[in-house]
Amino acid sequence: MLHSSNALKIDTMILGKISFILPFLSGVLLWLSLPGGGELWPLLFVALVPLLVAIQKSSIKEAGLYGLLFGLVHFLFLLYWIVIVLGRYGGLHWFVAVLVLLLLALYLSSYYFIFGVLAGYGLSFFPGAIAVWLLPTLWVGLDWVRGILFTGMPWMDLGYGLWEKTDLIQIADLFGHHGVTWVIVFTNCLLAILLTKKQTVSSAMFLLLSFLLVFGSGAIYSRERSSELSRTLSDNNVKAIRVGIVQGNIDQSVKWSPLQQQSTVDSYLALSYQLLADKRVPDLLVWPETALPFYPHQNKHMQLLRAMTSQYDIALLTGAPWYEVIDLKARKVEFFNSALLLDSTGQFSGKYYKTHLVPFGEYVPLKKFLPFLAPVVEAVGDFTPGKIEQPLVVKDGRAGVLICFESVFPELSRKWVLAGANMLVNLTNDAWYGKSSAPHHSLAMSVFRAVETRRSLVRSANTGISAFINPFGRVEFRSELFQPFGFAADVVLYEEETFWVRYGYLFGPLCLFIGLAGALVAVIKGRPRRTALLGYRKN
Repeated sequence: MLHSSNALKIDTMILGKISFILPFLSGVLLWLSLPGGGELWPLLFVALVPLLVAIQKSSIKEAGLYGLLFGLVHFLFLLYWIVIVLGRYGGLHWFVAVLVLLLLALYLSSYYFIFGVLAGYGLSFFPGAIAVWLLPTLWVGLDWVRGILFTGMPWMDLGYGLWEKTDLIQIADLFGHHGVTWVIVFTNCLLAILLTKKQTVSSAMFLLLSFLLVFGSGAIYSRERSSELSRTLSDNNVKAIRVGIVQGNIDQSVKWSPLQQQSTVDSYLALSYQLLADKRVPDLLVWPETALPFYPHQNKHMQLLRAMTSQYDIALLTGAPWYEVIDLKARKVEFFNSALLLDSTGQFSGKYYKTHLVPFGEYVPLKKFLPFLAPVVEAVGDFTPGKIEQPLVVKDGRAGVLICFESVFPELSRKWVLAGANMLVNLTNDAWYGKSSAPHHSLAMSVFRAVETRRSLVRSANTGISAFINPFGRVEFRSELFQPFGFAADVVLYEEETFWVRYGYLFGPLCLFIGLAGALVAVIKGRPRRTALLGYRKN
């Protein structure tokens, strides 16, 4: 008995000395698993195990700090490109840009601090059979809050790491990308609990059955759903539209120079005419966000675009800045980051003004109190948000448009589908990110918008990555980064509203409610038990 007690003390001392390394290790493993990092996706299913082990073997205060440390490592690796955006193109001093990154990472890490504290209580109070279900639910609930609070920052939630493994993500049309994240965290929790908690035969069997239930039901659904969709989409009655995407590869540092306007238009026209020379002329050409670096109102370059659409009887969807005069006498004008649909008659038959603007990129929150950040938006303007109304119509296609950062927010694609969109188009200018991991992240998140809504997604990016994504989430064709590019393909037009569009979008808030409720029970009833347990370990 004495030998056993001494061994426990030694194990606790050793673990205490190395515990701070474990959350750091989880952050590194997570980076190695994600696109733009190591891209070793199987690591997703074990990356959180060191963090969870550290939380299980620590005090509540330590558990929170471990969560915070993990978050800092994770987000500094994940979001380092913000320094490029703010420093190289935003006009901020590099020191200020690094400081902004650190502050943002610290804020985002606070969610993992909360998770660490509540998970510490949950792991000590609940048996493993309950904790394995509660912890992933709490994780996803906090992810959901992070995605909406203060305009939201849901950049690269864990589920996005499986973007290329389409056989594993088909449940996203039920519960969205949050559902895929839940499965990943569930697996990590299961492994951590098996490593840290002694299991009876019955509890071990329950954990095994839980694992088989989660993965078995997911595999069966994915197989049946894929077979059903394959049959439906192969039907000759399913409509399609031929779309051409153009990637101009315009250097961001000269993009807005008035002297470069003609050169920019010529580049896009040259790539477009190459597509139009094909025997099968596209019904729609798609140019990226702000492909036109000028206001189109009576601009001389617009005649060249109208001549092209008229000659080939096609439509052109392009990004451009736009303004509306609200009050001429008061000289009140509103500016928009817009997507404009130019039809074969040379008229703008549809417009969409970006709804979810990038804070400190397209507008400055509390601008009166933060005047030193104004240079960040000078290059693109201080925009007014629009709203989602009617899709932009080209023949049988009804396009819901996501401009740049909007592809990160699943709720926007859901609103487009509810408004009648049978395809999604993402116009973006990822030149801001430079040669970083961010363009790879953007593509990965776009894949889930296609699966959640079962809509084909066409992605046109200034410097890449441009792509065609089908309703299964498969990337049928993609461009290289920083290369001029043009390609055309048939895009399936799907009409069904998925379970996620109707009800599954509530999975995130439901997880928050259940996760916090369970954690509250553990906090109230488990405090004396945890105090006694840790006291025993220290003695």
